Amino acid sequence: MSAPAQEELLKAGKVPLSIVLPTYNESQNIAKMLDSIAEALPADTAAEIIVVDDNSPDGTGDIAAQHAKNISNKKVRIEVIRRPGKMGLSSAILAGVQSAAGEIVVVMDGDFSHPPQTISHMLEELQDPKCDIVVASRYVKGGSVIGWPFKRRLMSKSATKIAQVGLGIEVKDPMSGFFAFRRRIIEGVKFDAIGYKMLLEILVKAKGARVKEVPYTFTNRRAGASKLDSSVMFDYLRAVWRLYRYGKSLREKERRASVRFLSKAARFYTIGATGLLVNYAATTLFVGLLPGIWILYAAVAGIVFSITSNFFLNKLWTFEDRDFTANTTLVQYGLFAGFSSPGAAIQLSMLYMLHGSQQVSYPVALVLAVMVAAVGNFLFNKKWTFKEKIWS
Repeated sequence: MSAPAQEELLKAGKVPLSIVLPTYNESQNIAKMLDSIAEALPADTAAEIIVVDDNSPDGTGDIAAQHAKNISNKKVRIEVIRRPGKMGLSSAILAGVQSAAGEIVVVMDGDFSHPPQTISHMLEELQDPKCDIVVASRYVKGGSVIGWPFKRRLMSKSATKIAQVGLGIEVKDPMSGFFAFRRRIIEGVKFDAIGYKMLLEILVKAKGARVKEVPYTFTNRRAGASKLDSSVMFDYLRAVWRLYRYGKSLREKERRASVRFLSKAARFYTIGATGLLVNYAATTLFVGLLPGIWILYAAVAGIVFSITSNFFLNKLWTFEDRDFTANTTLVQYGLFAGFSSPGAAIQLSMLYMLHGSQQVSYPVALVLAVMVAAVGNFLFNKKWTFKEKIWS
């Protein structure tokens, strides 16, 4: 496609490719990001870049709008959608997708953590008619993450496992915020746009969509502040719960005892992964607040917090028990804590042995200890706390 033809397409509002770029306080990155995307596109590709800005206090939207007037690359058109406030990442992406004119849509961050050079590889894969979605993946061979501390890696891996096990997703990086898809696959799909990972909704709701993953290296942002906070994590768990309920009617048709058992076990251990995060966070908090405290004392507090969060999540999700009367809930909590106590004792013993005696790092020792203690917790609580047969 020649340059004049590309320009005519842009003027007519017809482009084969739309790139959605949700932004909030990206004034230090946005101009360079727009130029970098334009330079990285294949020479024969006309495209629009849709910047969806949530009224950034640092003027990101104004900078993007001004840059749209001055950009020298004639094969690219820049549109800026201004929203009245910070309304959430998934809803920003959805707003961009709804405005997109392209038959192929690419979604990416505006902080250089997603390299624009990967777009060409994604478009090549989408030339295959047997491919509908291309996920830029950190967790396939050749992919990696640079600049993340252990805690951030643990959170990402745990969130990934929650999505894979809880929602039955086989993609290795369903938490990726960098992906491309054929817009036709979401026709008729109603999106909740909750949380910060719209890819999850597409993977769950776009039935029959064929997915490929391509490796890329995620690099921690060059400038600005990360948007990951506790509210984002809460929204993620809420989104997973909504998506789980979306597919629940299909799962209820499955009557085989083995499948039901494995499904509940998977949910129990998925919640165990969140309990691991609660355990680690509570322990770290106590060590920070009380610098002289022995690590095992702080670990006891972490175990109590994780047992409590695990109880309520398992009651709601794994065993789908909606009876929250005071007597029933207190009895169940007592049983749950009691059956979890042997596992807690095993956990503390292993922490003492691995971290205290063998000098294994605390996060690694914690993960190993929790894994060893987990099996009995599920079987005891399934039979005695929530009154279910073991094999059902």
